[in-house]
Amino acid sequence: MTYSRLFGGALDRVLGRACDARVWAYQSAAVRIGMGGVWLLLLVHEFWRRERIWGPDAPWSWRLAEDSLDRSHAFSVLRWSGGQLWFEVFYLLSAAVAVALLLGWRTRTASLLFLVSVLSLDHRNENVLNAGDTIFRITAIYLVFMRAGQVWSLDARRRGRLADADRPDRTGVVLWAACGLVLTGATLLAVLTGGWALLLWGCWAGQAVWRGVRDRPGARRTLELIGHVVHNGAVLMLMIQVCLLYASAGWYKIQGASWQDGTAVYWSAGLDWLEPYPALSHALSSHPYTVLALTYGTVLVQVAFPFSVLDRRVKNVLLALLFAEHIGIGLLLGLPYFSLSMIVADLVFLPTGFLVAVRERAAGLVARLRRPPLPDRDERPAPDADGVGAGR
Repeated sequence: MTYSRLFGGALDRVLGRACDARVWAYQSAAVRIGMGGVWLLLLVHEFWRRERIWGPDAPWSWRLAEDSLDRSHAFSVLRWSGGQLWFEVFYLLSAAVAVALLLGWRTRTASLLFLVSVLSLDHRNENVLNAGDTIFRITAIYLVFMRAGQVWSLDARRRGRLADADRPDRTGVVLWAACGLVLTGATLLAVLTGGWALLLWGCWAGQAVWRGVRDRPGARRTLELIGHVVHNGAVLMLMIQVCLLYASAGWYKIQGASWQDGTAVYWSAGLDWLEPYPALSHALSSHPYTVLALTYGTVLVQVAFPFSVLDRRVKNVLLALLFAEHIGIGLLLGLPYFSLSMIVADLVFLPTGFLVAVRERAAGLVARLRRPPLPDRDERPAPDADGVGAGR
């Protein structure tokens, strides 16, 4: 009887946590903001070189890209047209989608369009992002299923205002209808077919179902519950994916001779084509004990991190070390977007208390900036004879 009670209580706690929308709300919002910001930074940074990387006349030619897409059955809306105008419009729309995701404006639609943007540009040329594209794709997929706009978003502010004013959401209807028109045109022109057509039409139809039943309390409650479970499952799967990534990277390193003898960081720092700051790389590689500590420390942290999630304190320490490791990779090896994408994916492990404290500090800073400055001493009213201000 005791075991059944303990098992039943544990099962109730697990189910309650899985169905709670507040679980990992701040973590998913942090990942959303990070992914939107890094992708926007990438698009702005590569704006002047976009033609040579993804354009119709890029060295990785349109024919090579189509052959690659045919073999991999990957998805890219840039394949819909090889014209310059379509590429320019899509590039600007990708930047707008990144801004929308960063701000949390229409997060559900923005996350899906963000996935389309990432897949389209990455599959147009898979040779330019130095493995950061893999992290972008993985995180973008899970963001589609997360409720990443519950906090720190324009959506959260809008929901509060609509609840107070009891006004209909006309912007959402217009956006939903515009997406339907694009899908209809792409389907009729036969540029959107197969599984991707079913997926995108399924997402569009899901929004239609939600808008049709959200005023019915019973159906709304059921869909909300399903949404909570899917959200928590997506966050959990992202955590598992990151743990598997670190575990596989660490165990592969253990099998390498240079990692075993402690010289891997030395050889990495000596690569001419991965030296954005040669003086810094040479200064690091000239200290053998530092190289030895960094080599073995990298392997230890990556192998140990998946097991550290069982202990919160150890996990937080190793998470800070992973942040430092990725910052070092970005500076020493010139892989900023790989490092930033990994740091953003790692944000899913940050403790809620820390994220809430960050929010409170940011809110306090904004409040102080908005507060009007105190008048100068010379501008204050002079006291009268009784010691009372003249204006009182």
